[in-house]
Amino acid sequence: MFEFNISSKKVSELVEKYEVKTNERKLKNFFKTFAFYALVLMSVYHFYASGFGTVRDILHRGIHISFVVSLVFIFYSWKKIDKNTKDFKVPYLDIIFFIFTVVTALYLPLLPPEILASRVGNPTSMEIFMGSILIILTLEAARRSIGFTLPLICLFFILFAIFGPYFPGALKHGGASWVGFVNHIYITNQGIYGIAVGVMAQYVFLFILFGVLATRIGLGQLFIDIAMVIAGKYSGGPAKVAIFSSAFLGTISGSSIANTVTTGSLTIPAMKKVGYPPHFSGAVEATASTGGQITPPILGAAAFIMVEYLEVPLRDILAAALIPALLHYFGIFIMVHLEAKKLGLRGLRENEVPKFFSIIKDNWLSLAPLILLVYLILIGRTPDYAAVNAIIACVVIGFIKKKNRLTFKDLLECLSVGAKNTLAVGAAAASIGIIVGVVTLTGVGFRLGYVVIQTAGDIGGFFLNFIPFNLFSIEDLTLFFSLLLIAISCIFMGTGVPTTATYIILVAVAAPALTQLNIEPIVSHFFVFYYGVLADITPPVALAAYAAAGIAGSNPFKTGNTAFRLGIAKALVPFVFVYSPSLLLVAQGFDIYIFFETLISAMIGIGLIGISFAGYWLKTVPLFHRWYLGIISLLFIAPGIQSSMIGFFLVLPILFFQLKK
Repeated sequence: MFEFNISSKKVSELVEKYEVKTNERKLKNFFKTFAFYALVLMSVYHFYASGFGTVRDILHRGIHISFVVSLVFIFYSWKKIDKNTKDFKVPYLDIIFFIFTVVTALYLPLLPPEILASRVGNPTSMEIFMGSILIILTLEAARRSIGFTLPLICLFFILFAIFGPYFPGALKHGGASWVGFVNHIYITNQGIYGIAVGVMAQYVFLFILFGVLATRIGLGQLFIDIAMVIAGKYSGGPAKVAIFSSAFLGTISGSSIANTVTTGSLTIPAMKKVGYPPHFSGAVEATASTGGQITPPILGAAAFIMVEYLEVPLRDILAAALIPALLHYFGIFIMVHLEAKKLGLRGLRENEVPKFFSIIKDNWLSLAPLILLVYLILIGRTPDYAAVNAIIACVVIGFIKKKNRLTFKDLLECLSVGAKNTLAVGAAAASIGIIVGVVTLTGVGFRLGYVVIQTAGDIGGFFLNFIPFNLFSIEDLTLFFSLLLIAISCIFMGTGVPTTATYIILVAVAAPALTQLNIEPIVSHFFVFYYGVLADITPPVALAAYAAAGIAGSNPFKTGNTAFRLGIAKALVPFVFVYSPSLLLVAQGFDIYIFFETLISAMIGIGLIGISFAGYWLKTVPLFHRWYLGIISLLFIAPGIQSSMIGFFLVLPILFFQLKK
C-alpha cells in the first residue's frame, strides 16, 4: 500500500522542493528565528482581529500590509538564487526596505480618524512622501515574490493615469498630477488600502490558515485515502486517484501549487508505475489541482473578492461554483480514462489500496472542522466567522486525536506556514490596489469595455456576411466575440499574473462590457474568474504544471501543454454558463429544466472533446474523425436543445464506425 503522511512541515518541504522558485532565500540563524516568530505573530494577529478584535478597517489593512510586504524583503532576494545555495544573508538594503515598509504602511492608519479624513484631497508633503515610498516598495515586493509581469502592468497603469491626455481615442482622459495620483492611491480606500487588501486581511488569510491546520490534523490524508478506495482499482487507477484526491483536497486548499505537490508526491510516481508517460502523469495532477481554486467551500482568493464586489453571501458564490467545478473534473476524468484504455493500463492492486473502514477509523474526526465550516457558511454566517470557528475546531481536534496529534510546536509551525503562504498573494493584492485605483480615478474600465464591444461588433459584422439563412444576429455575434476577446485577454495575462490579479484587472474591463450586453453580474464575474484560474496550467508560465514536472522528472513545457489540453473543459464551461446561466444555480431566472438540459448537453460535449484529444473511444479514432468530433462537440456547448439534437445525429456515423469490428 502507498504510504503518505501529510503535515504542515511535510507540505512546506514538498513546496520547497518542487515549486518553481525565483528568488526565495534560505534563512538561518537570527533571521530564520525572527521571520518564524514574525509569521506566527502575523497569524495570531489576524486570528484575533477577525475573530475577537474591533480594529478599524484602515488600521487592519495597514497592519496586514506592514506584515506582508515587509516580510517579502526578508524572504525574497532582489535576484534569482541558485537552488543549491545553502545560506543567503539578508543585506542591509533589504532591512532598510523592511523598516520603511512598516513605517509607511502604518503611518496613515495610525493617524486619528478626524485628521485622516481632512487629508483626503489635501495631502501634506509627508503623506506624499510616505505614499510614494509605499507604492515603490509594494511594486518591488510584488516583483520579487511573483515576477515582473504584474509590476509592469502597474507601471503602465500609473503612466496611463498621469499621461492620460496623450493616449488615443477612447483611452484619452484629463490626466492626474503625481500629488493627485498618490492622494487617490494612498489616502483614499480606492487604492493600496482598497478592497483587494481588505479581502486578503479579513477572509483569505484565515481560510489559508484553516487549510494548513486541516491538512495537519489528517484531513488531507483522509481525502487521498478515500480517493484511492473510490478509484484506485480501476483502469489507470492512480490518475483517477489524482483527480478525486485533488478535488477533495481542493476543498480545503485553494492553492494550485500546494495541492499539486501534496497529492502529486503520491499520485505522480504511482501513475508512472502503472505506465503513464511522465509528462502526462504530471499534467494530470497539475490540471486536477487547479480545480482547487474553483472547488467549494474554500475556492481561491478571487472568490472572496467577488463576494465584496457583488455584495452577495459567500454561500451564493459556492453554489454558483459547484456545477462548473464538477464539469472541470468530469472533463479531466474522461481524458484520463480514455488514455488509460488506449494504453491498456492497470489499476492499483489490492495490497496497494487502503481499507475504507481503517482510514475512517483513523481520521474521521478530521472531517468535523470542514463540516462546521460548510454549515456556518450555509446558514448565512460571515466567511471570517466561519473560518475562525473552523480553525478553533482544528486546534481542539488536533490536540485530542491520537493519530497525527497536534503539539504546541506543530501549532506554531502551522501558524508560520499559513502566514508565509500569504506573502506572495498579499503583495500581489497590494499591487492590484494601484490598478484598481487608476481604474476608479480615470474611469478606464468603461472606456475599455466600450472598445471591447466596438471591436467585437466589427468582427461580428464581418462574419455576418458569410453566415447563411440569418442563423445568427449581429447581437449574437457581438456577444460571442466579446466573450472570446475577454477570454483571450485572461489567458494571455494569466501566463504571468496570479489568478486573483488577473480576475481583478480583467473584471474592470469585462464587467462593464458584459453589463452593456445584458449579462448578469455574477455570470460575468465567474466568466473572468474561470479564465484567470487557467493561469497555473497555461504555458509559458504554468507554475502548477512546472511543479508537477519537477516531481515527474518530465519536460516542464511539454507537461504544461498537456495540462492545458487536459483542462480544455475549463476553457469551454464559462461559455456554457454565459449562454445558460441556470448552470450557476443562483443566477436570475433559474429553470430546473434548462439546468438539466444544459448539464447533460455540456457533459456530452466535454466527452466528445475528450475523445477528440485522446484519439480513442471504443477503439482508436482516426485523425479526420477526431477533428470532426471536436467541431461537433461545440454544438453541445452551444445553447438550446436544437443544436444538441443536430450534434447527436451528426455523431451517429462515428459511433457506428466505432461499433464495427
